[in-house]
Amino acid sequence: MIEGLKPYAEYKESGSKWLGRVPCSWSLLPLCRVATPNSECGRTDLELLSVYLHRGVIRYSESGGQVHKPSTDLSRYQVVEPGDFVLNNQQAWRGSIGVSKYQGIISPAYVVMRLSPSILPDYANYMFRSPAMVAQYVVASRGVGDIQRNLYYPDLRCTIVVLPPPDEQAAIVRFLDHANRKIDGFIRAKRKLIGLLSEQKQAIIHRAVTRGLDPNVPLKPSGIPWLGDIPQHWEIVRNMALFAHRVEPGTENLPVLQVSLRSGITAEELDQFGRPKRLIADATKYKRIHRGDMAYNTMRMWQGAVGVSPGDGLVSPAYVVIKPRSDTCTEFYNLVFHTEVYKQQVNRQSTGIVSDRNRLYWDSFKQMPNLALPFKEQEEIVAFIAHETASLTAAIARTEREIALMLEYRTRLTADIVTGKLDVRAAAESLPEMPSDGSDMADLSEMSARSDESDFCEDPTLEDET
Repeated sequence: MIEGLKPYAEYKESGSKWLGRVPCSWSLLPLCRVATPNSECGRTDLELLSVYLHRGVIRYSESGGQVHKPSTDLSRYQVVEPGDFVLNNQQAWRGSIGVSKYQGIISPAYVVMRLSPSILPDYANYMFRSPAMVAQYVVASRGVGDIQRNLYYPDLRCTIVVLPPPDEQAAIVRFLDHANRKIDGFIRAKRKLIGLLSEQKQAIIHRAVTRGLDPNVPLKPSGIPWLGDIPQHWEIVRNMALFAHRVEPGTENLPVLQVSLRSGITAEELDQFGRPKRLIADATKYKRIHRGDMAYNTMRMWQGAVGVSPGDGLVSPAYVVIKPRSDTCTEFYNLVFHTEVYKQQVNRQSTGIVSDRNRLYWDSFKQMPNLALPFKEQEEIVAFIAHETASLTAAIARTEREIALMLEYRTRLTADIVTGKLDVRAAAESLPEMPSDGSDMADLSEMSARSDESDFCEDPTLEDET
């Protein structure tokens, strides 16, 4: 689709290192020339909206619990009209911004701006979320270090907006909408493939950890409805028989580890947004974890946020650290905890006001039932699963990388087009008409969000959406 795209014939310097050179026919204006603050409030009859990273402005009902619960007093919430530009003032520096398609109300902590008729809302949505604009939000934001940054209109008003003529804005929107529709189809197919591969992998794991490796072994009722029959020589015990609760304060000179939904326990200096993790200065406020221990995120254990520590380190005080007893193979139980049936039980045992923020503490975890089998058999099952699922794991990783590369391509393509590095006018004219319901774009935004955020686990080293 991008074959034959060329640069514009003439360029001029923008004066911005992020925008670089722009087409001579395009205007460069301060934001205050195209956007005016709007703080109307008092419309508690309107639906709640939020601004979410990579998804822009969304209905709160569609957030899936990934944004904070709204205040009980909505009288100060700001009115947002279709076409308004909205920023999450604490998260704009990492791209939590967008132009709304909906009428509604949003937190008074956000910045709401009414756009000039000179800028098309769909073009604005692409342009304001481009890397060149986000880089300006970073500079305009106030805060200490790279973590806590707040962005207010007085600091934002002079950021530079690049504005093509209206017909070129429409051509850019038309081209990018079509490009994203194709990317949407690619991602949809790859997500479906990952789902099928994951189902095969989970079936192998579930069978092995609940029935063992001998297909002829006699079975007996486990006494647990969700588990069913188990090998006759296995037992059912409480988690406290397999693990002890380790409560040790952290010490200096140890790496800070985190639990990832997909990667287990890792030591990463950057968060999933490429920013340095916020660390607690006092190491004793962390929890000490030893090599071979397990840790789980109290709020995300029901999603599989649990893993085996590859070495000594420090973990968030929001985690529970469990020490294996002598006959416990942590790699085996890590597989058990990641089965769908066990995660469902964890969710039932977790407590909280909001279901998506349910917490599982040690007192509840220790009482949960689990399987007990000979240590050697645990190790054999772990080795068998590793061998049988190796090709599936590799295929899933390869497919996820293909999706990541496609999303990177989309970001780069959008950036090059909205800053005038590529001229799409002729290409846009030859494109067929698209459906007018916008369903493809909504699907793409959702899939982009899943790809970028599915590994997210809250702890004191990461910033929440607000």
